Amino acid sequence: MSKTATIPYAEFSEKHKAYIRNAANNKMNVAEGAIRSGKTIDHCIIAAMYLEKCRDKIHLASGSTIGNAKLNIGVCNGFGLENLFRGRCKWGKYRDNEALFLYTQTGEKIVVFAGGGKSDSYKRILGNSYGLWIATEINEHYDNEDSRTSFIKVAFGRQAAALDPLVLWDLNPCNPHHSIYENYIDAYKDSYIGGYQYQHFTIDDNLSISEQRKAEIKSQYDPSSVWYRRDILGQRCIAEGLIYQCFADNTSKYLVTDAEKWLKEHDTHFQYISFGVDFGGTGSATKFQCTGITAQYVVIALEEEYIDHKKESVDPDDLNKRYAAFIERCTKKWGSGITRADSAEQILIRGLYNTARTQGLRTQVKNALKMPINDRIKLTLLLMAQGRLFVTKDCPHLIDAFSSAVYDDSKAVDTRLDDGTSDIDSLDAWEYSIEGYYKMLEAAGHRG
Repeated sequence: MSKTATIPYAEFSEKHKAYIRNAANNKMNVAEGAIRSGKTIDHCIIAAMYLEKCRDKIHLASGSTIGNAKLNIGVCNGFGLENLFRGRCKWGKYRDNEALFLYTQTGEKIVVFAGGGKSDSYKRILGNSYGLWIATEINEHYDNEDSRTSFIKVAFGRQAAALDPLVLWDLNPCNPHHSIYENYIDAYKDSYIGGYQYQHFTIDDNLSISEQRKAEIKSQYDPSSVWYRRDILGQRCIAEGLIYQCFADNTSKYLVTDAEKWLKEHDTHFQYISFGVDFGGTGSATKFQCTGITAQYVVIALEEEYIDHKKESVDPDDLNKRYAAFIERCTKKWGSGITRADSAEQILIRGLYNTARTQGLRTQVKNALKMPINDRIKLTLLLMAQGRLFVTKDCPHLIDAFSSAVYDDSKAVDTRLDDGTSDIDSLDAWEYSIEGYYKMLEAAGHRG
């Protein structure tokens, strides 16, 4: 006798139950709040109920990237659309877009998945009329005043001909002056025709999370950081002041005098050695950073080379020589590793590449991944909060950079201040040295 597979839902809080029930009476629904509070799961359930009965065939699911949309809406830790329609769906292509084809009580439905974070993202959603628009991390979607190029405005426009339009947005809180609030979420509360529902959730509204697990999640954050206030407390707040307050307040906690001795004391070794390079202009500095990552995913900034262009004139040949000497010194002591260099300077990167090849240096020179700066900041804060980041005293410029980096509190979008008062070159080189291992470092941190 066969059994029907079911999704193992935990009990829903009364707030979540009310939000899901009320969605049927509102054309636009916005869920804001802390991470792990159940916002996206609610929207997947609402979307599934809608898709079973709606008259429109084509629908839109978006995130900051297409990968983000598929992971958070399509999969959603086993609670996403592909699981809710298990046995009645398949992934495929619709007009060159990633799509999930669903077989519902009212016929075939197609959910197009798209990334909305770039200035040209709108191009991927043109040509279709959408009934449902379900968006995760809506504050990370590209928006401007031009209705022809704003992803948000174009998506709304694509719903104009829908028979049964429905909008589901979720987001973690951000800067209270962000345009997503001023132009949409708060502006719509009293003016949206067709029904508007807004709800704020905290991690305590998710009854599936134990107190122990909540403590583990909170341990991934520096309590003094803006990310703790947003992701854990679910508060809208301005990113201001020191970025790495925990480091500035207790610098000695993160310092290592002798890395080789530290490795022996902790009975471990470096699994990866990595090099980061940021090229400076006439008013800044070029920075080489050597970083080690242990088998336990502890990260140690080992050595640095700092070339202050305000104090010394360095031509490309000199730069290549300094780089070669730095790599030879570090690889002799720590081992070989990949070099990630600022991709904005292709001529200089070719110089490093040729130097490494002709001199037989124990490194491969590649472009830096150039992940979003705030993602790099969050990774560094995670490592600091969990005691998985250390800096040797051979990296004085990086120590100073961590101690002095600040947010630009004049911006509505989180921005690291780059006015010459902080050593951004050292921060960039550090971030380039670890961003290639971002996923494994983040995953190790999330295991608690």
